[in-house]
Amino acid sequence: MKFIPLLQAFTVDPVQLNIKAKILSLLACFCAIFFIALITQTIIGVSNSPIIVASMGASAVILFFIPNSPLAQPWPFIGGQLCSAFIGMSCALNITETASSAAVAAGTSVLAMLILRCLHPPATATALAPVMAGDSITSLGYSFLLVPVGINVGLMIALSVIINRWILNRDYPNALSKKEVTKNQPASEVPPLPNGNHKIGTSKQDIELALKNSNSFVDITATELSQLLSNAELNTFKRIRDEICCADIMVRDITSVEYGTEVEDAWQLIQNKKLKVLPVVDNTKRVIGILTWHDFFKYINLNAYDSLPDQFRRFIRRTTDIKANKPEAVGHIMTQSVVTLTESTHIVELIPLMSMQGHRQIPIINEEHRLVGVIYQANLIAALYNQGLTKTL
Repeated sequence: MKFIPLLQAFTVDPVQLNIKAKILSLLACFCAIFFIALITQTIIGVSNSPIIVASMGASAVILFFIPNSPLAQPWPFIGGQLCSAFIGMSCALNITETASSAAVAAGTSVLAMLILRCLHPPATATALAPVMAGDSITSLGYSFLLVPVGINVGLMIALSVIINRWILNRDYPNALSKKEVTKNQPASEVPPLPNGNHKIGTSKQDIELALKNSNSFVDITATELSQLLSNAELNTFKRIRDEICCADIMVRDITSVEYGTEVEDAWQLIQNKKLKVLPVVDNTKRVIGILTWHDFFKYINLNAYDSLPDQFRRFIRRTTDIKANKPEAVGHIMTQSVVTLTESTHIVELIPLMSMQGHRQIPIINEEHRLVGVIYQANLIAALYNQGLTKTL
């Protein structure tokens, strides 16, 4: 029985990636090391200098298998590698006894990385390289920082950004992970709420405070951990609630307009039917934009001397001339970035969109991406209230 915990340790996967992600990360490591060695060799030509530092192999694993780790971010990688190379070369040139030189190089490089907030574990091996390799590297002197370390580091960081961000579609580096909402963007891809507006659940500031008071190292950034906890909260809500989907609460009798609908006709629809929003669709009923009251007023110059009602009448009134100096069609004034949900989506997905990100209505589409309804904030509130009331009876 005492061997069971040991056997269980072999079943724990240290990298929570599926098979496809592991294969892609493996290929990324291969390509990065290959191109770094090839380009460095091309740059330095025939030389006694090594073309690649051995620690780049370990760095590649961190950068491509756990790119969200704080240890994998650009500054820890760049700062850690360069300051460790400098410290290692200094120890190799000034301390003759190998054991002492190696210990000082490793310890001082770790201390420097902690002080400079650029801890990157493979960089410690870079500090040991001049000490252990002897004359083959120490003969280079401090030019070792440029060739090969500097070249290797520059190429590695460039490849890690290109491969992670534009090939593997990962948010790397984390500082550039803020996404903008694009047209018909699924709710699962909606960017996280800005820190200052977090109203419910666990905020990024809460996570950072907890990590600061903890004695354990968590190999994930506060932003990523906050998103994981938010997803866990939504999954908990979904588990304890009934399976209510958007189709159960959406408004089906909706009025929509097309791209070429005249501004005046759209405004009359909003006024006559007392609408808050008009979805804009193409000829196949697919959502291409949304029209709100704000869209009618954003082109009016409020600083002009004419009164607002006069300006607004002139804006919505169709132009009889061939040429117009103002938008005439709905497609010219609509908001093109629209967040949509499918009718089979659980209503839990509406909560962060409406309560934290300020969306007052969400167009609902079917499997063919055609508009089938709209959900307003009132619909969600009524559904949650009725569901809670049912459970108490």
